[in-house]
Amino acid sequence: MRIGELARRTAVSERSLRYYEKQGLLYADRTSGGHRDYPESAVDRVVHIQELFAAGLCSATIVDLLPCMRDKDGGPSDRATPWLVDELTQQRARIDRQVEDLLRAREVLDEVITAASGATR
Repeated sequence: MRIGELARRTAVSERSLRYYEKQGLLYADRTSGGHRDYPESAVDRVVHIQELFAAGLCSATIVDLLPCMRDKDGGPSDRATPWLVDELTQQRARIDRQVEDLLRAREVLDEVITAASGATR
């Protein structure tokens, strides 16, 4: 599929898709006219890339991680290295800390909302 179709199907800009390709996250064959030609599997790959970026991982970590992700059949990949497992464990701990920080912030906001609501009544 061409880059425009991949962009439409994944809701990711063409510019981002070119960036993913430059970073080694995404691959495309070229047509005889020089246009990118992505396989159907690129849709799932872009979705995974987006999820990993949303989790706060950088492209260098994602490029190491992608080959180790589960196959479409749900079976685990055997390409994970001890270093990658350690890196991902650290990333998970970072995300857990962010979740805890957000929950504390929400509690403070709830207290302020409650106080403000009581003060205006």
